[in-house]
Amino acid sequence: MKIILDAMGGDNAPQSTVEGAVLAARELGAEVILVGRESDILACLDRAQSSDVTDKLEVVNAPDVIDMCDSATSVTKEKKDSSLAVGLRMLGEGKGDALVSGGNTGAVLVGSTMYVKRIRGIRRAALAPIIPTGKGGSLLIDCGANVECTPEYLLQFAYMGSYYFEKQMHRADPTIGLLNNGAEESKGTPVLRETYALLKKAHEAGRINFVGNIEGRDVAFGAADIVLCDGFTGNVLLKTYEGVGMYFVGEMKKMFKKSAFSKLAALMVKSSLMEFKQKLDYKEVGGAPLLGISKPVIKAHGSSDAHAVKSAIRQAMEYADSHIIESIVENIEHMTLEPKAQ
Repeated sequence: MKIILDAMGGDNAPQSTVEGAVLAARELGAEVILVGRESDILACLDRAQSSDVTDKLEVVNAPDVIDMCDSATSVTKEKKDSSLAVGLRMLGEGKGDALVSGGNTGAVLVGSTMYVKRIRGIRRAALAPIIPTGKGGSLLIDCGANVECTPEYLLQFAYMGSYYFEKQMHRADPTIGLLNNGAEESKGTPVLRETYALLKKAHEAGRINFVGNIEGRDVAFGAADIVLCDGFTGNVLLKTYEGVGMYFVGEMKKMFKKSAFSKLAALMVKSSLMEFKQKLDYKEVGGAPLLGISKPVIKAHGSSDAHAVKSAIRQAMEYADSHIIESIVENIEHMTLEPKAQ
């Protein structure tokens, strides 16, 4: 299995991406195609002491780089020779099984849509990270790819999220909750109320496991395996989650440093604290799949270090081997709506 890696994508690239590729080759047996400025990549490979895995690493030169401040459309216009554009074209041409990038999110979305293409019948691709919950983790879809959504988009997100969660998290018949401002069926905007009706119908037909509306406060307790919402709401929820997590960890550190007794208490619960911190750490998850694209694309965190890049490559390998895309294709007729009569 070959994973295409945007070696120039991310705050710490190319050093972190190259080191992550070396770790993935060494620990996971992954074959990685590093796309980016060849001279920079080769210098990083030398520093990473990668001689034991050179047979698993390939370098493809791409002279340009898409920065975080570049427009999303630059991947198909001004910077067609960027590492991201070249990598996505390679994926679309079948020269790799999946792609990982920690670069500009908008450019990853636009480039994936233009070069790799959406699955036929899927209206929009969606970003779907795993967020920590009291029941082990939930899939948040969408978390930022689509600021505004139609009921059909959300219906498709529900199906795609269900297939991904079932195969990646190995949990049969995952529950789907529609994020709303109340649990009652009558709550929310017209779009959410119409979406509720579509999800309920699909549930009654036995195609998905819809549990109704869920409120923001219920997400952390694992109220549903899949948290369904538009990209604007999902992004606000995700960033709030990250901020509260960092605040909580910071307050705990201050609390345990207050006195000799509290420092002793910290030592007694150190293993539990480390386990809790690990649950909040994006480096362990890897990244968010871009569901709805015809081939696996993983959007890694922009500040990914080598360990996070390795995790994203592992995630890409699992996605490519899961047949999730085939499941979506086989069920597309249940995920599309008939055009409304004029």
